[in-house]
This record gives sequence, structure tokens and C-alpha cells, in this order.
Amino acid sequence: MMANPHSALAAGNGSSNATKNFDWNPVMDAIIEVESNGNKNARNGNQIGIMQITPILVADCNEILKQRKSTKRFKLSDRFSVAKSKEMFLLIQSWYNPQNNVEKAIRLWNGGVNYSVKRTQRYYEKVLRAMK
Repeated sequence: MMANPHSALAAGNGSSNATKNFDWNPVMDAIIEVESNGNKNARNGNQIGIMQITPILVADCNEILKQRKSTKRFKLSDRFSVAKSKEMFLLIQSWYNPQNNVEKAIRLWNGGVNYSVKRTQRYYEKVLRAMK
């Protein structure tokens, strides 16, 4: 359901410690429910897997890893892995949302780095309902 791609060019501060200490599981579980109803083989155009990850998000994750001087890289096939999909979500949050703002996390996942509140409102509400 990612309407707009994440942009690898947007600058994040690169801090990952705050995200590592934050429990994103309720948010990820709700996004998984909304995106794929838990189907790790779900496909919708170029959006694949449990969290409906696009090739652009994979590239963005790899750019973040490169910026962090990591040798790790994700492959497009990693979108079918539940663990690697969650890892990509956490990486995106650590880079673009180091404050661990849940609303921003949900809107960012749906609308990309430059998301529109108006365009992500219905998605945001769906994920909140799934979290309850």
C-alpha cells in the first residue's frame, strides 16, 4: 500500500539506538494485518510480502546501509521473508523516524518520506484500528 516511494535522498540522522530500544511490534503487526492479512506471499503490483515492500524501499534500505558503512544489503527476494521485512521496517524507522513517532511511522510506511497527511489518513486510521 505504499503509494509514494521512499526517497534515498532524504537525509536522516542515522541514529538507530532509539529505535532498537522501542517496541515496534504492535505497529508492525497492525501494518502486516492491513497490508497482507499475514500472507508472506502477498503481491499487489510491485509490492510484495507481508509488509508489501516495493523495490524502491529495498533500494532505500541499501542506501541507508551504505551511508552507515555497513556491508549488509537486502535483495528483492528478502521481501518474502517476515524477519527481513521487519528488519527493513526498523531500518527505515531508525533513519527517518528516530523519535519513534508512531503516527509518523505509519504514515511514512504508506506515503513515503514526503507523505501527505491527507493522502495517508485512511491508511493511518486502518492501522490504528488494527492495533486495538
